[in-house]
Amino acid sequence: MTQIAGLMFGLLALLIAGSPSAQTNYPEKPIRMVVGFPPGGTQDTVARLLGQKFAEALGKPVVIENVTGAAGNIAADRLAKATADGYTLGLMGEGIVINPSLYQLAVDPAKDFTPISQVTAQPNMLVVNNAVPAKNVKELVALAKAQPGELTFASGGSGTTVHMTGELLKSVAGIDIRHIPYKGVGTAIPDLLGGRITMMFSPIGIVLPMVREGKLRALAVTSLRRSSAAPELPTIAESGYPGFEVTLWYGLLAPAGIPAAIVRKLHLETVKALALPDLRAKLSSLGVEGIGNSPDEFAAVIKSGIPKWAKVIKDAGIKAD
Repeated sequence: MTQIAGLMFGLLALLIAGSPSAQTNYPEKPIRMVVGFPPGGTQDTVARLLGQKFAEALGKPVVIENVTGAAGNIAADRLAKATADGYTLGLMGEGIVINPSLYQLAVDPAKDFTPISQVTAQPNMLVVNNAVPAKNVKELVALAKAQPGELTFASGGSGTTVHMTGELLKSVAGIDIRHIPYKGVGTAIPDLLGGRITMMFSPIGIVLPMVREGKLRALAVTSLRRSSAAPELPTIAESGYPGFEVTLWYGLLAPAGIPAAIVRKLHLETVKALALPDLRAKLSSLGVEGIGNSPDEFAAVIKSGIPKWAKVIKDAGIKAD
């Protein structure tokens, strides 16, 4: 951030914080942040990093509560049913817009949450075993068309974003590649390295070290823009499939109906935290990028994601494991 941009940001923060609508005694007690997956993963780590910054800025502890099970659905349900007072928040991933088309859920992600901000995003990276002759997406698609049903792609389970990315490529490229689900992306790596699996879409932070070491070959990333972590790689959109986009995001949500002043305060603190050099460096080490968009922008991401993934799931006939 340049000095001028920093001064502008500071002025904006003071104006917002000083407005009557933003005046609140919140928080007056510890805040609970619900995460739908176990400790140690990227989502949990991002939640703890953000929670630490919130605690420092707001003067109250932020307790991370890992509510695991049912692909994050239990955590989402708990968040939706929590008291709408700003003391229960959730760091949720893109599963909240995929799962409604896979499970019978009582939660409507477009209605039952108050979006605060997208916190981070990262693309998937398309990687292949080194023995695969394809050097780019065009060659991989040609190989798949020459051998229908023979090429395989791994995922961390049916319905995961990694699985959905492969199904989206099948749809837009008109290819037949077989899905092989694993119990997590990490468990698929040995078979990918050993040549028993052709390819995988993986969160970039997981496979980039192996690509750098020459153990896997990367062909593209799934974001609309090239990744700063691997700027030499084209996007799939650049590779002949305009509009192809899958980004893995984590966003801060609250139950529907929390006071607008608390939403503004939490959004401001999120943006301020994501501007801190130490937090940005830690996020970069995880392979993710800070976002910090507005509540309305985050709401639009959620709203557009639901029909997008519903179509992919319906067209591919995907069922939950």
